[in-house]
Amino acid sequence: MLVSGKLKKMETWKCFLLMTMMMIGRGEGQLVENFYSFSCPNVEAIVKLAVSAKFSQTFTTIPGTLRLFFHDCFVTGCDASVMISSPNGDAEKDADDNVSLAGDGFDTIVKAKQAVEAQCPQVVSCADIMALAARDVVVLAGGPSFPVELGRRDSLTSQASTVAKNLPDPDSTLSQLNTIFAKNNLTQIDMIALSGAHTLGFSHCNRFANRLYSFSPTSAVDPALDPDYAQQLMASCPKNVDPEIAIDMDPVTPRKFDNVYYQNLVAGKGLFTSDDVLFTDPSSKSTVIDFANGEGVFNAAFTTAMRKLGRVGVKTGEQGKIRTDCMIL
Repeated sequence: MLVSGKLKKMETWKCFLLMTMMMIGRGEGQLVENFYSFSCPNVEAIVKLAVSAKFSQTFTTIPGTLRLFFHDCFVTGCDASVMISSPNGDAEKDADDNVSLAGDGFDTIVKAKQAVEAQCPQVVSCADIMALAARDVVVLAGGPSFPVELGRRDSLTSQASTVAKNLPDPDSTLSQLNTIFAKNNLTQIDMIALSGAHTLGFSHCNRFANRLYSFSPTSAVDPALDPDYAQQLMASCPKNVDPEIAIDMDPVTPRKFDNVYYQNLVAGKGLFTSDDVLFTDPSSKSTVIDFANGEGVFNAAFTTAMRKLGRVGVKTGEQGKIRTDCMIL
């Protein structure tokens, strides 16, 4: 009887330690990979299935979802505030820098959230679903998989006024890029690696037309552009054309997650000035060359940067809330 009593005490103590560790991990604002292991153990499979279904309908799911995650995290942290709709048109998604976000990105998160709610109601945050979906679209495009830390809670607010100056501009210098990334505890190498997401998706003519027709008083075309590439861009984006015409960010493998983006930079085929400067500035050039020459090196840096990005400004514990509808506060 004495041995049995000791065993019971030991089991009780083990359970106490486990619960205490879980509470500390959650209460101190830490993200953990197995956060929903008890409350929604199949959440990753549910999200993956929903994202795959959306991808089967349109490729835009991939760049749209990845860009949405980036824009969310850089403004008030990874809290799904970019998802919120406002009847007054003054939420984050209504800001000038966000109006071009692809609707398919939003729809991907909405559908994934609905699938999760059907099995685990009021348990998983929209912010965590967005982080999982961002990883899943990278994998669907042939990129690396990586574990996603979870435990985020959703924002209680969303204001268009918080967006300005918190997102990179197509004309940003290296110094400006480093400053805006450093505010989010991301290094220059993280910034260059995350820029590799430009291997997917598209932009619009009005975002880079100045490099083709009004670059400087002495040169209408940016001399850093490969001449043949500049001609291709001008053919697709002639003067006075619809500025919303879509142009692939990566002219070589626009539907594959790979390191060709960096090879393009070396060849003078970076679409934005903020892309081109990564190679032309001596302080970042060697990293671009390393990524261009080694896909494994790039993949490792990208996954590290994505995990760091996912920790930016997170709300955990009693902060924020779990929204049942990602579009509504």
